Amino acid sequence: MPKVGIIYNDIKPIACRMAEELEDKLTATGWEVCSTTGAGGILGCSGPEGPICHTPIEHLIPDGFDETMDFAIVLGGDGTVLSAFRQIAPCHIPLLTVNTGHMGFLTETYLNYLPQALELVLAGDYEVEERVMLSVQVFRSDRLLWEALCLNEMVMHREPLTSMCHFEIEIGRHAPVDIAADGIIVSTPTGSTAYSLSAGGPVITPGVPVLQLVPICPHSLASRALVFADSEPVTIFPANPNRLVMVVDGNAGCYILPEDRVRMVRSQYSARFIRLQQPEFFHLLREKLGWGLPHIAKPTSVELP
Repeated sequence: MPKVGIIYNDIKPIACRMAEELEDKLTATGWEVCSTTGAGGILGCSGPEGPICHTPIEHLIPDGFDETMDFAIVLGGDGTVLSAFRQIAPCHIPLLTVNTGHMGFLTETYLNYLPQALELVLAGDYEVEERVMLSVQVFRSDRLLWEALCLNEMVMHREPLTSMCHFEIEIGRHAPVDIAADGIIVSTPTGSTAYSLSAGGPVITPGVPVLQLVPICPHSLASRALVFADSEPVTIFPANPNRLVMVVDGNAGCYILPEDRVRMVRSQYSARFIRLQQPEFFHLLREKLGWGLPHIAKPTSVELP
C-alpha cells in the first residue's frame, strides 16, 4: 500500500479542515495516510533558567514518517514549511507545499488549486528540487549542547539593552575575522530572500553552492555581506562578556555563553520540494517581492506655448 504524509498548521482552522478532507480522500483511494502537525518541528524556547532546550535532529521525525513514504503534503505558510522540513528531511521525503498563509514564498501552490496539484502528484507528473540545509551545532568545550537543521538562516544577536557584540568567525581554513555588530546572519540561498535580504544581503538564486555571512548593523564601513562556498564550515566564537541569543529559521534556539562556539556545515540532508512545473525564480521574486517590475513610463514631453 502506498504511503503519504500530511503536515498541517493546527492553529489555522482552514488547514485543519483541509487536512481531514485530504486524509479521507486519500484513504478512500487506497493510500496509507500519516498525519501530524507542524508543531513537532518547533525547536523549543530556552530561558535564563534553562538556556538549552535540545532535541536531536533525528528525534523530530513524526511517527509513521520514513523512507517508504512516497511524498507528503504541507498545509500552512512559510513557517509550517520550515518546521516540516526540520521534521522529515532525514527521511528524504519530497514535500508538496500548499499555502494557507500570507507570503507563501516557499510554497508551491494554493488551496484553490490543490485538487489539480494533487492529481498531478498522484500521477507522478512533477519534479523534485533539492535545497541546501545547514546543520547548526552549539558546543561547550567538546560537548554538543544543541543542534538543529536550518533551511533559511542562523541568526546570533545581542539581547535587548546590551552593548554591541564582537564575533570571531572562522570560515574553512581562512584566517579568522572579527566583526563588531548587533548580530550576524549565516544564510543559505533559500534564506537569502528572508532576514538576510532585510539586513542588506544579496539575493542568491537557488542551486548556487554558496552561503552568505551578513552583519546586522555593523560598526564598520568595511563589514559587509560575504558570499563563500557552502563546502566551507563556519565556526563562530562570541567574543563578549555577555550571553547572546541564537535563533534558527526564525523559530527558536538557545542562549550562547562566552565559552560556547557555534559550528555550521552543509547538512547531509536536503529540503526536497515537489515542483509542478519548471521552477522560475525570477518570476517568484517579481510576484512575491516586486523585484524587476517595469518602471512606469515617463509622460511624453510637450512643447509649452
